[in-house]
Amino acid sequence: MIRKSAVLTITFTILMLSPLSRAQDQPPNLGSMMEIFRAETQAERATVITQTMNFSDKDAAAFWPIYRKYEYERSLLDDRRAAVIREYAQKYSALSDVDAKAMAEQMFDCESRLAELKKTYFKKFIRVLPALTVTKFFQLDHRIDLLVEMKVEASLPPLFRPQLTEHDSSARALPQP
Repeated sequence: MIRKSAVLTITFTILMLSPLSRAQDQPPNLGSMMEIFRAETQAERATVITQTMNFSDKDAAAFWPIYRKYEYERSLLDDRRAAVIREYAQKYSALSDVDAKAMAEQMFDCESRLAELKKTYFKKFIRVLPALTVTKFFQLDHRIDLLVEMKVEASLPPLFRPQLTEHDSSARALPQP
């Protein structure tokens, strides 16, 4: 079981990161890239959950209807988050303090709402599935989220713009021995 999970995680990681290598040849359109990525991720997420969780027929019948509702509600939050990310990428070169603060607050709100959504659905899942199964699902869901976050972060502009300091400028002017 551990080996199967490791293989699935590695496979999922490779699938998640492979578009990055293709995107380096041409400037990406962040909006379309995010939409394609989200569609691919949703399909891959379901496959990874199916293969990793290895539900019995009874557990699968209880899990998937609740999961579909969870995923739909989660996608609404992801839409909001994606809009903030697109705005950040568009305004990056001239981002003001006011815009940065508003974006940070929106992201914190999305994170809070996602945590609440997970708590709500944990309670729904636990009514029909063993606690161990539900906990394993949310651990897997968290791992998938981390991979998704890595992919999104890799497509964003850097956190800071390098600035030449007076020291850097004078160092360049000096001849090297």
